[in-house]
Amino acid sequence: MLWLQVLVNGLAVGGLYACIAVGFSIVWGVLNIINILHGSLIVLGGYLAFFAHQYWGISPFLFAPFAGAVLFVLGVGLQALVINHVMTRPFLITLLLTFGLNLFLDNSMLALFSADYRKVLLDPPLGVFELGSIVVPADRIYATLIGLTLVGLLSLLLRFTQLGRAIIAVRMDRDAAALLGINVRWTYALAFGLGVFMAGSAGALLSAIFPISPVASAGYLSKAFVICVLGGLGSIPGAVIGGFALGVIESFGALFLGPEHALTLAFILLVLLLAVRPSGLLGKRGFA
Repeated sequence: MLWLQVLVNGLAVGGLYACIAVGFSIVWGVLNIINILHGSLIVLGGYLAFFAHQYWGISPFLFAPFAGAVLFVLGVGLQALVINHVMTRPFLITLLLTFGLNLFLDNSMLALFSADYRKVLLDPPLGVFELGSIVVPADRIYATLIGLTLVGLLSLLLRFTQLGRAIIAVRMDRDAAALLGINVRWTYALAFGLGVFMAGSAGALLSAIFPISPVASAGYLSKAFVICVLGGLGSIPGAVIGGFALGVIESFGALFLGPEHALTLAFILLVLLLAVRPSGLLGKRGFA
């Protein structure tokens, strides 16, 4: 029965992990940028939810889309005004740029909020769900369901809207998309904004479950990278499967190896998977 409890614990955060990874995957897949800034944006979304709850009493579960919307505007502006100028430069240049932006944002949050961990304390608490001897905190269930809902809405946007088709076209062949009349520069900015939207929403949901601090940004970036590669770049279902897989791997890794080695186990399994299937579990061209 212990194993079943551990499995449920892992699945309970899988939707959140998927929400984290989808935004990272979009930016990487469409813009061909490994966005080192992603983890810090998740933390920033957590802080927005924390202060919205502290000053206005807004639940982070309700505030998550609004945190994402604020970061969407930030992301579009950041890509259009800064990142777009190096889009045609070598890959290392964009990597160093996002690394520098990450240092700036991380240190700005440290100066404003300090490195102390903070957490949204819901009043009254949401309690737990019990199924026999299996106990799951209700906040994790709600956060996972909202995270999966946002992922599902993003998938519908990419599949059935003109913007989504433009993003897929630019990802597959930027020059051909430009010849078809697609504004590649604007599409890049919106795709980056959508990735940042998912990061901010995930950060808001995480603030109700885990303490937030600028020093946690590297951990979230690592999780996004593992899930994205594990599930397959360019696949939203892959991100969902990868998110649940990472949640379960971490849960069992914490049981057998200790919490400090849980993510290490995920990296080891990732390397083994890449040796057999470099494209990930569901990797393919285009988003679906």
